[in-house]
Amino acid sequence: MDSSAATMAVRASSSSFSSSPSNFFSISTNSNPNPKPALFKLYPHRTRIQKPLKCIQSPSPDSSPLKPGSRNTGSPFSCSAVTLWPTGTTDLVPCKLERLVAEFRSLSEPIERVKRLLHHAGLLPPFDELARVDSNRVMGCTAQVWLEARMDKEGKMRFAADSDSEITRGFCSCLISVLDGAAPEEVLRVKTEDLAALNVGLSGGQRSRVNTWHNVLISMQKKTKALVAEREGKAPFEPFPSLVITSDGIRAKGSYAEAQARFLFPDELKVQQLVDVLKEKKIGVVAHFYMDPEVQGVLTAAQKQWSHIYISDSLVMADTAVKMAKAGCQFITVLGVDFMSENVRAILDQAGFPEVGVYRMSNERIGCSLADAAAAPAYMSYLEAASKSPPSLHVIYINTSLETKAYAHEIVPTITCTSSNVVQTILQAFAQVPELEIWYGPDSYMGANIAELFQQMTKMTDEEVAEIHPAHNGNSIKSLLPRLHYYQDGTCIVHHLFGHEVVERINEMYCDAFLTAHFEVPGEMFALAMEAKQRGMGVVGSTQNILDFIKQRVQEALDRNVNDHLQFVLGTESGMVTSIVAAVRSLLGSAKSSRGDAKINVEIVFPVSSDSMTKTSNSPPGLNSIKVGDVILPVIPGVASGEGCSIHGGCASCPYMKMNSLSSLLKVCQQLPDETNALAAYEADRYKLQTPNGKSIADVGCEPILHMRQFQASKKLPEKLVYQILHLHGNVRSLSSS
Repeated sequence: MDSSAATMAVRASSSSFSSSPSNFFSISTNSNPNPKPALFKLYPHRTRIQKPLKCIQSPSPDSSPLKPGSRNTGSPFSCSAVTLWPTGTTDLVPCKLERLVAEFRSLSEPIERVKRLLHHAGLLPPFDELARVDSNRVMGCTAQVWLEARMDKEGKMRFAADSDSEITRGFCSCLISVLDGAAPEEVLRVKTEDLAALNVGLSGGQRSRVNTWHNVLISMQKKTKALVAEREGKAPFEPFPSLVITSDGIRAKGSYAEAQARFLFPDELKVQQLVDVLKEKKIGVVAHFYMDPEVQGVLTAAQKQWSHIYISDSLVMADTAVKMAKAGCQFITVLGVDFMSENVRAILDQAGFPEVGVYRMSNERIGCSLADAAAAPAYMSYLEAASKSPPSLHVIYINTSLETKAYAHEIVPTITCTSSNVVQTILQAFAQVPELEIWYGPDSYMGANIAELFQQMTKMTDEEVAEIHPAHNGNSIKSLLPRLHYYQDGTCIVHHLFGHEVVERINEMYCDAFLTAHFEVPGEMFALAMEAKQRGMGVVGSTQNILDFIKQRVQEALDRNVNDHLQFVLGTESGMVTSIVAAVRSLLGSAKSSRGDAKINVEIVFPVSSDSMTKTSNSPPGLNSIKVGDVILPVIPGVASGEGCSIHGGCASCPYMKMNSLSSLLKVCQQLPDETNALAAYEADRYKLQTPNGKSIADVGCEPILHMRQFQASKKLPEKLVYQILHLHGNVRSLSSS
């Protein structure tokens, strides 16, 4: 291809080709950008064996690595570059990779690198048309990519690939030239970081086609693992339950997924019953994403007739309640845990709506493992230590009670955070207050993940760090690490389940899928999702971040207007699926009515820990199928089918959240207004107690939330909070209400 054609190829692909510095999880550990390639490699003499002479070659255009007996006769590399190779050595792949890196580094101009990629594309053997199936698609690539693998009689891996993009075909050709014919252990030993130097360096859009290097490699390794397990006679992992969403309907895989799907199409009589009472009595409903699927299914359907229903994360619930009160709602029902209803009550009072009633959905306490951890004496002791190390700032997760926030703020200056803004809050605080000590809590996993993220940032360039926060560079990140503390005895019982067992199965079966993880997950799952994020295949953040990520990837697939299968591993509470399904179906439905014939399948996978599985030996065989909406359920969902959630919340299902039932919601709504005081146990009480300094818990507890709101608006810590940090030295009592 001449240079003008290559220039056109650059322009056509520039919108999605190069890595953006804003992708702060993309970390290159290569500190020397221009090393001299080692053309010869000397190996110490280990045994007296014959050492054959081997030439590093790529497949010829007319040979297919998947066809037994084919031979690679052509090579884009100079055959003068040879190495003495001991029989059976495992160093051939690193040498090939080194040669490939040297080849691209020798080309200083981006246009020359693109031309070289196009040259490699021309070397890729023809791909079998019968192999262009969904099971061979590589997820996460801008272009369509197919990859086929087999193991030959000698136990070597043989790969073939193709793409509808010439540049992507070049990527595939390069990878095949390195890994085709390699032993399985050689294929599995290659890390995505090893490919960092192969970035061809074109400027362009937010995510790079250079991710193709990584995503194709991950797919090669997944197929290699499966073939090795088959050869060794190992039983494959059982797949996690999942829901497959299309424009035509939903298909459930596994009885747990079927239980989730069952309530996506609720009883219309129940929906109408709820809508009628909400309209009649002017009741607003705020619910958390983690609600029971039956409740969410009814609420989602009822939203179409009554706008004062909102499902969100905990931060938005109180804000939405204020909007509903301004719109004329006389009561707010809160579907969540107790600290959420407490926050709604306090924020409504702060906003001037003390007459609006706030009601919980149970006459019993609805707890939260994180909130309970922050209310323990050990947490107060943690804060006492913080107060003795001025200047200190306590960054507390919003998923804690108002009482905890108030008591904490009187020990050490406190600001609330969410999983969406915690990183920016901490970085801004360090930038704004010299020599600051930060004490995060109560979620131990999130604290550890923040520390790990900052540790990774020390490996970035100053420009990459500045993209995350403009006031920081590599040195400032290194200097703040010793001053970042986090509480080490608080976890969410749901996210705690995403541990080693789940991570192992994800690595084996879903390593090429899109991975989503809440910031509260354990370190192994966090690291897995972070690595996926580097490849444009993952997200780590809040429930809203996860929902937005899935919607964005689905919209991108629709914009490409080609058949595609997107698979997302849901690394948070399974109740999220209702909102995800609603959003995805809306996108797919809109595309179906306005666009062409492309078929997009979106699969939501529910990781299930063995702690969640309850087995029965009396599962009745041959259960009849039932139809719910447009979903066919081949078996009756639930524990009787051998798969379900334990009462401990094992399959990422919060038992506290499930205390919010549809029957309770209807009961509360039907008895409002509560003229006989029958709902006294359901009402969210105002805090009548005082802090140790004699201040109102509601007033002091709301201040850290207000500090966060000001930070979100201005991107700076409020002056009042900075003053408290610098001048109070662990005694906020005298200024907490000033």
